[in-house]
Amino acid sequence: MEPLVHHEGLVVPLDRDNVDTDAIMPKQFMKSIARTGFGPYLFDAWRHRDPGYYGKPAAEREPEPGFVLNQPRYAGASVLLAGRNFGCGSSREHAPWALQQYGFRVLIAESFADIFFNNCCRNGLLPVRLDAARIERLMAAVDAQPGYRLRVDLPAQTVTTADGESHPFDIAPALKALLLGGLDETGATLELADQIRAFEAAHLARSPWL
Repeated sequence: MEPLVHHEGLVVPLDRDNVDTDAIMPKQFMKSIARTGFGPYLFDAWRHRDPGYYGKPAAEREPEPGFVLNQPRYAGASVLLAGRNFGCGSSREHAPWALQQYGFRVLIAESFADIFFNNCCRNGLLPVRLDAARIERLMAAVDAQPGYRLRVDLPAQTVTTADGESHPFDIAPALKALLLGGLDETGATLELADQIRAFEAAHLARSPWL
């Protein structure tokens, strides 16, 4: 995975609460055994007027022009701004895969479902929690200013607006380390491979009968 240290990107507002994982990554598109190819199906029922299925060509779909991700002003957005309880519902890891593969690197919301929050951090996607007042101000700014961008500094744990207003956020040190290193938990464990081998050799020398 690509490390996430600093990120600046165009913001798209999804002014909804309780966005569940089935809305993010609908179940009918979870048929692949690979971890790739889910981006085109992100928010599928909201992005299209016709029902979709895995493998249906995008050219055959009817887009919903009113949905924010279909609006030209938000093309290429890499920061998603949402309301409270984002990522609720099932624990499917396909939801953060779809968000990342669509092009998002940062999610900003008032709150996230716990399992979804952790899954994001383990898959190179930074979830940022800000209070309701800050979310409301940012929503208004994004709506009023086409091309609105935010800069995220993970080491400093801040989100900064174009006019210099800084919003601090909290993240657990272990999850922060995964994002900064571009690692999942397996990758983080493998970085300790030399120490693990040394421990196993010493343990075998002390207890050769094992």
